[in-house]
Amino acid sequence: MDARPPPGFASARGRVLIARACPPPILPLIEAAPHWPERGALVGLDLGTKTIGVAASDPDRRLATGVETIQRKQFKADAARLLAIAAERNAVGFVLGLPINMDGSEGPRAQSTRAFARNLAGLTALAIGLWDERLSTAAVERELIGMDVSRARRAEVIDEHAAIFILQGALDRLAKLRGER
Repeated sequence: MDARPPPGFASARGRVLIARACPPPILPLIEAAPHWPERGALVGLDLGTKTIGVAASDPDRRLATGVETIQRKQFKADAARLLAIAAERNAVGFVLGLPINMDGSEGPRAQSTRAFARNLAGLTALAIGLWDERLSTAAVERELIGMDVSRARRAEVIDEHAAIFILQGALDRLAKLRGER
């Protein structure tokens, strides 16, 4: 059996590194979808200033489920955890919630999300789709209040639930495009 890495890969001290000419695309969801294989999990992210809510889909991309809330530290540590989650779930792409203002403009939070996406793209070969997340946290907050979840518990789970909300919205949109719903 040939021990050499496959074409496009290079080994460095026992680690397999992906060799690519340019970083993966960062595109609106609909434009990113063709860069993903037909099957495979997607990882959804709700980027906050202190935490990152993480959700993942099943390989058929029908249902988003919560994974965890990452307490933000440094970008490299946060990215390493996100890439580990993607690897654990055999993910084929990322969906980042893009916080667009109600008037359709992009403010500092959207710019911060785009910067995070650019930095993450430098560390992975997975295409990144951006999904309008307007009102996602507010919708999740209302839902949790309706379920009589305490304020303290809401603070613990809000970002993970927002990531589920974002990813499920993206999955539903992709399914509609495929004519499934």
